[in-house]
Amino acid sequence: MHRAKLASFAFPDRPAGDAMSVIAPQAAVPRPVSRVLVVSGDAALTEQIVRGLNATAQRLDNPHGLVALAVAQVDQALARVGSDGELQVVLIDDGAADLAGSGPAADLAVQLAALRPELSLYRLLPADAGGSSGRRAFDGVAGEAIAGWFDRGEVDPVGWFRILAAEVAEKAATPFYDRLKAYVALAKDSWHTPGHAGGDAYLGSPWVADFHDFVGEELLRADLSVSVPMLDSLLHPGGVIAQAQQLAARAFGARRTYFVTNGSSTSNKVICQTLLAPGDTLLLDRNCHKSVHHAVILSGARPVYLDSSVQPHLGLFGPVPQVRLLQAIEAHPQARALILTSCTYDGLRYDLAPIVAAAHARGIKVVVDEAWYAHARFHPELRPTALECGADYVTQSTHKVLSAFSQAAMIHVNDPDFDAHLFRENFNMHASTSPQYALIASLDVARRQAVMEGWRLLDRSLRFAAELREQIDATGAFRVLTLDELLADEVRGDGIRLDPTKLTIDIGASGWNADELARVLLERHNIQIEKATHRTLTLLVTMGTTRSKVSRLMDAMQRLAREARSRAPASRPVPRRLPELPHFNRLACLPRDAFYEAGERLPLLDDSGQPNAALIDRVCCDQIVPYPPGIPVLVPGQVIDVAALTYLVRLLRTQQATDLHGLADVDGERQLRVLRREEAAPGLAPAV
Repeated sequence: MHRAKLASFAFPDRPAGDAMSVIAPQAAVPRPVSRVLVVSGDAALTEQIVRGLNATAQRLDNPHGLVALAVAQVDQALARVGSDGELQVVLIDDGAADLAGSGPAADLAVQLAALRPELSLYRLLPADAGGSSGRRAFDGVAGEAIAGWFDRGEVDPVGWFRILAAEVAEKAATPFYDRLKAYVALAKDSWHTPGHAGGDAYLGSPWVADFHDFVGEELLRADLSVSVPMLDSLLHPGGVIAQAQQLAARAFGARRTYFVTNGSSTSNKVICQTLLAPGDTLLLDRNCHKSVHHAVILSGARPVYLDSSVQPHLGLFGPVPQVRLLQAIEAHPQARALILTSCTYDGLRYDLAPIVAAAHARGIKVVVDEAWYAHARFHPELRPTALECGADYVTQSTHKVLSAFSQAAMIHVNDPDFDAHLFRENFNMHASTSPQYALIASLDVARRQAVMEGWRLLDRSLRFAAELREQIDATGAFRVLTLDELLADEVRGDGIRLDPTKLTIDIGASGWNADELARVLLERHNIQIEKATHRTLTLLVTMGTTRSKVSRLMDAMQRLAREARSRAPASRPVPRRLPELPHFNRLACLPRDAFYEAGERLPLLDDSGQPNAALIDRVCCDQIVPYPPGIPVLVPGQVIDVAALTYLVRLLRTQQATDLHGLADVDGERQLRVLRREEAAPGLAPAV
């Protein structure tokens, strides 16, 4: 069947002077460029290497576009590495006495590795340092950063080019994606799951044929099952999936990496179930994602909930104060794990190193939910990552800020006591036996992009974010909040940093209601935001942000700012401040024990419409979470007090845009499940 292809309307961000086709049958894909930087003060040697490598690149197959250039000084090398997103390899001359006069080559290697760990670093050894003693001179951090070495007295352009080309090819490899494409190209008849059989079930149907065209033939042909052995098994990888995971571990700085096809939500549960046995103590940020709270129920752990900091004026929740964390670590040395979220939805991230060090000193494993921070490894302005700070386990939603498909995530492991068999058993308990191969392929591709061009794309994102901050502030009606404005007073001295690619916009002075503004942006200006609170909007600047999108957003914000100024002051609603979230009080039993009891449901309001006093001192069975902000007010096993009940009722009455997850809706009446009086619950010491 012939299918007409729609013309592609491509408006890529290109440097001035580049040719650009506005309408073309297929957008031209630029060829990759991989620059090799030679750092040497020896002019004759530099010319020999650069000329030889470039001549070889013209003569031999060069699919990744290797091209060599040189600098003579360390500061020039650092400047080039910090500005050239197509740089992939650096050759450091260890034998030139006049290498910038700024320290030995080992120092330069350390600086380059700290600046861009994805670069491949090679040494040019002097003739008398070819043995093991010469190589030992780069032991330690510098030695770990070095991928290989060449003898500067035996320049072999062809041999060196082949080695460097192989190095770049290895970094750029996508073993699973390549195998998936190869299998689809074989055009095998499908006599296995899934039932649509490569999309053939949709063809010719008057009811669903449009779905085939909407999704695309290649994606449907790639929707396969575990019946295809050459595509490996996500549950027991030993082939191309294992290879792809090894490349990801190298890219993200982990000992091991696991691909996950149902998000960080499942990742958090797998880690908790691996580390925790029933009754084990767990320290956790109360602001953790709900999947962590679900993991507490599943594991039977004894949680110690730590109140987050809060910026009450904005209704934004941030990190747990460092002093509170350190006190909890000291008070609970028996704890098996500490779980933190860094960065938060709004971009706030901990100074993790001292916290991790304190936990490790007590033998406590540190798990960091980095769902919103998977991109950090690939730009120095965003580092250090949780792994670089010593975290034992890190979950990342690769789909949120990198280019993987939705639900595609990774678990990174650096735990020296890691039990791979136990982890695998828990992983398989939660993973589907029919994983979506397109998600696995997207993880492979997202890793490749992050390694090969992540620095360049993130550098562009950071520039866009800075421009947007300046221009949005200039509207006079909207303002991008600074780190200082986002922080609660109690965490100002904790070394917390802000991810600049997350823009939290205060709309309080504009007169717009947040929900109304979000709707206007979508319906009138075709702009979908990430989230809204009672007085803020959150926007994400990612690798997919383009100059055109920035321009359209700014046009919309300027138009809305002018409209806000023209509105009558009396018509401008005052943003309502969120009620203050009550502090966590205490648990009467393990969350698991309360959750699995039958319980009974009591109404949140009594017959007169007031907070139901019958709920006071009862034990909650479910997790009650208002969205926003998404922090549990009550968890299973928690004793309901006046503060929590009052907070929930006030939310219902004043925050129409807030959903209360966990309450039962019975004939329009909101009810809360609590333990029956006769349901016994094991005692538990009050939480911190």
